Amino acid sequence: MERITQGVVVSAVGAVVLLAMLVVRRKMEGKPAVRLNGKAVATVLLGVVGALVLGVGMCMVMVWNMLMWGIVVGIAGIVLLICLIPLCRGLQ
Repeated sequence: MERITQGVVVSAVGAVVLLAMLVVRRKMEGKPAVRLNGKAVATVLLGVVGALVLGVGMCMVMVWNMLMWGIVVGIAGIVLLICLIPLCRGLQ
């Protein structure tokens, strides 16, 4: 259980550092602060969910020895992440 706590703490610290770096970089480039709208929140949520689903699929294959279902879940995660491309870039 101690490993899980350490991982949660390290990931939380990493997230805070990345957010601080985003604010500092945008300020250095003279750009306005990031505005949160519905599309930005949906894009971030889709990316997080896609990465988590892909990770669960990998765990199912490599850790839990559930090869078939792990591949299916992993492909679902890949499809979710591919859906980010038209959401961010738009269809042309």
